[in-house]
Amino acid sequence: MRYFETRKARIEIIPMIDIMLFLLVFFAMMTLKMIPTSGQLSKLPTSSTTVKIPPPKLMIEIHDDGTLWAEGGVRSAEELTAMVKSKNPSELAVTIAGGEKVNLQQLMSTIDIVKHAGALQIGLAAKTSNQ
Repeated sequence: MRYFETRKARIEIIPMIDIMLFLLVFFAMMTLKMIPTSGQLSKLPTSSTTVKIPPPKLMIEIHDDGTLWAEGGVRSAEELTAMVKSKNPSELAVTIAGGEKVNLQQLMSTIDIVKHAGALQIGLAAKTSNQ
C-alpha cells in the first residue's frame, strides 16, 4: 500500500544556491570591470584637506617621466585632447593623478590640455595625510 501513497513535494535548494553564487560572482566581476583607473600609480602626494569626490569619468595619470596614461594606455597631448572632446567635455569629470616626483609644470601642462579640450570639472588625486 505504501507504493500508492502520494509523496509530499520537495523544493530542491542546492541548485538555487548554485545559481545565486554564480550571479554573485558575475556581478562582482562586472563591478570590478567598471573601475575606471588602471591603478599603476603607487605613491600619490598627500594633503590634509582632501575630500571625497565622485568617481571620474576620465582618469589621467602623469608618470615621473612625463608620460600621460588614460584609459589603459600612453596618450599624447593630441590624443588626450581628442579623447576629452569625444566625451561631451562640458559634463566630463576628469581626475588627474601624479606620482610624488611629478613636477608642477607637468601638472599644469596636463590641466591646460584638458581645459583647452573643454572640460570644466577637473580634480586632483591625493591621499589623506596622517597628522
